Amino acid sequence: MMNSIPRVEPKVLGTENISQLQKLRHKGSAAIKSMLLNKGWLYFFVGFLLGRAVILSVVSPFAVAFLATMWFIHREKTVKSMFAVIAGALSYSVVHSLFITLAMIVFILLAGLFKKVKNQQLVLPIIVFSSTAAARICIYSFTNQLSSYEWMLVVVEGVLGTVLVLIFMQSIPLLSPKRYRPALKNEEVVCMIILIASILTGTIGWTIYDASMEQIFSRYFVLILAYVGGAAIGSTVGVVAGLILSLANVANLYQMSLLAFSGLLGGLLKEGKKPGVAVGLFVGTFLIGIYGDSATLIPSIIESSFAIGFFLITPGSWFKRISRYIPGTEEYTNEQEQYLQKVRNVTAKRVEQFSDVFEALSKSFATTEIASPDNDELKRETDFFLSQVTEKTCQTCFMKERCWQKQFDTTYSLMEEMKDDIADGNEPNRRVSREFENYCVKSKKVVDAMKEEISYFNANQKLKQQVMESKRLVADQLQGVSEVMEDFAKEILKERQMHEQQELQIVHALKQLGIQLEKLDVYGLEKGNVDIEMTMTFYDYHGEGSKLIAPVLSEILNEMVIVKQEEISPFPNGYSYLAFGSAKEFVVETGAANAAKGGGLISGDSYTTIELGAGKFAMAISDGMGNGKRAREESMETLRLLQQILQTGIPEKVAIKSINSILSLRSTDEIFATLDLAVIDLHNAFVRFLKIGSTPSFIKRGDQLIKVEASNLPMGIVQEFDVDIVSDQLMSGDLLIMMSDGIFDGPKDVENTDVWLKRKIREMKTEDPQEMADLLLEEVIRTRSGEIVDDMTVLVTKVVKNSPKWANVPVYGEKAQ
Repeated sequence: MMNSIPRVEPKVLGTENISQLQKLRHKGSAAIKSMLLNKGWLYFFVGFLLGRAVILSVVSPFAVAFLATMWFIHREKTVKSMFAVIAGALSYSVVHSLFITLAMIVFILLAGLFKKVKNQQLVLPIIVFSSTAAARICIYSFTNQLSSYEWMLVVVEGVLGTVLVLIFMQSIPLLSPKRYRPALKNEEVVCMIILIASILTGTIGWTIYDASMEQIFSRYFVLILAYVGGAAIGSTVGVVAGLILSLANVANLYQMSLLAFSGLLGGLLKEGKKPGVAVGLFVGTFLIGIYGDSATLIPSIIESSFAIGFFLITPGSWFKRISRYIPGTEEYTNEQEQYLQKVRNVTAKRVEQFSDVFEALSKSFATTEIASPDNDELKRETDFFLSQVTEKTCQTCFMKERCWQKQFDTTYSLMEEMKDDIADGNEPNRRVSREFENYCVKSKKVVDAMKEEISYFNANQKLKQQVMESKRLVADQLQGVSEVMEDFAKEILKERQMHEQQELQIVHALKQLGIQLEKLDVYGLEKGNVDIEMTMTFYDYHGEGSKLIAPVLSEILNEMVIVKQEEISPFPNGYSYLAFGSAKEFVVETGAANAAKGGGLISGDSYTTIELGAGKFAMAISDGMGNGKRAREESMETLRLLQQILQTGIPEKVAIKSINSILSLRSTDEIFATLDLAVIDLHNAFVRFLKIGSTPSFIKRGDQLIKVEASNLPMGIVQEFDVDIVSDQLMSGDLLIMMSDGIFDGPKDVENTDVWLKRKIREMKTEDPQEMADLLLEEVIRTRSGEIVDDMTVLVTKVVKNSPKWANVPVYGEKAQ
């Protein structure tokens, strides 16, 4: 039997090993970042190259400007930066290093002298100009070269140094990721490009295979920024970098055209990814190169080849990281969306916390239904009441010891029975009275004291009940606010949803109709809450939004969609904006008629119609008690409060209780108001009636008449009452008639006004709300021979199914779900 050979399983790199590699890579990048930034080696490298940077053969404004910026921003790294600049200057020439050293010494002396002056960012440019000019004049004085040309160079060098300080103050902080912000301004991007070009100036004279290092890296940066930011950023980088490098070497002036054109062409070809941008650089190199000779064309091609090679091997994560800070890029947009999402989440969380606080406050105020006190509570109240009575009567009686020590139970029971009778508003019954007269030597005085004390006792009980009712009202109001804030938090968290299938159908349908769609944003497709925005171009707009696009959307979404907003471009083929939303399933038409008592100008009745959010429509009539100006003020105040509270989203029941509380507390006068409220949901024609001391309403459906009524006291009479809510389902064509008591009780010599009103409403042939309101008011006034004995108001509303003006446009393909 053969021995089995053990099988060796191949090693597979597991998730643990991958995570360890990621940790090592993260540690390595963190170590490099720490070495470059925290230890200052990045600034040392920048300072070395800026120390070598020279333009116009003799002008060097970069070094002192860099030192001044480091003095202002990273003062702890100033010494290392100085050594880096001096080392770079020594690598260029001894005379140049002497000038740089002398200029930095003068700068340090002046900066130390003026370090306590405020607004250092304004003082430093002047110090840089002075130190640069003084050092250059000193160098020229030793060599006897102070001609008019040298004086001009001194001024130019000082001015350039002053300008560069302001530029470096914008760009040097961008070298540190800690200073990165969610967005870079355009001027910050340009300042960063100038800093990079200035650094590249320090590489002039370095070559590899006859290719200049500054040209290789300048083209490399142009490729990166053209790939990231597009044609605008690419051409800007090319112009700025080419200009600065051309000042350093006038023979390379044509390089500015090459870099600018390559950046523009590379940005236009960025859709082709890295190869497309690389092709743009090659095309620019050949087109600009044909103006020179073959001696310059070959090195230029080599330089472009090196730049493209570096560009192709650059990791994609670098481009994404840079793109986050360049306006107009997709990564920048995503970064902004993430920032806004974070702000939205924080805001929603804070609103939810406030909602929880209000809910907790509501629970702390909430009480159960006011019920009869328990036995212990009754016992304590009786003890307190009798103690008050005995303090006035029994304390000075010579029989106190016999009554309250030897016969306590008998005394207590007799007085308790009398207290119960007196509390009910009655005299003590005869049996108890006779027993107490035979028992107590001061019975009449005790009874009188109990009758006097019972008023305070009742007032105390009433006060306790009012406190309980107030707590319950506050609890309801706090609960309503909590619910509104909770709904608001949910609204904040609603994000733009992606509806790929519906978007494809919409784009395909509009393309079939020949409509040029530039941008489509679908924010919501919920039933009754469609929210779509479009940007498109029209050569000549003739209402295509409502005539074509809205019917197409209605067909696709299987829901009536209308144009909510449109901004049409005034010139042909300009960008136009259209917003679409759900149309209401039902619409209402209203009519109203009213008359003041005696034909006066001021009626105590008020009415209003309110467009609420979420597709709701409210109608209300309020009748101030009495007539005239004061009743008018009460009814208008009731409706004003109602409108403001309902529009916040607080439920109708809580709103009415809040208004009642305000009306009952705002005045001690007995001025009250009724309220008749109907709220119609226009999505399904469901109606809710809330009637507070008001007359019945009627729903006319063909020949059928439905009476709607509820029993409640007028608002302001009591602080606590239950609101009866009556609900019903309306149908298309229904007429809702609401009226004040002047109409309902107005007909004269009519035994049953209810039957009379039903007959009059049923006999009306018109279905126009305004005509019906006028006719009903006229019929009531006629019964009294034209006399108006009370304020009269009638409000008629017709509910109609909403029919689109333009029929749905059928589209091919499956409808959206």
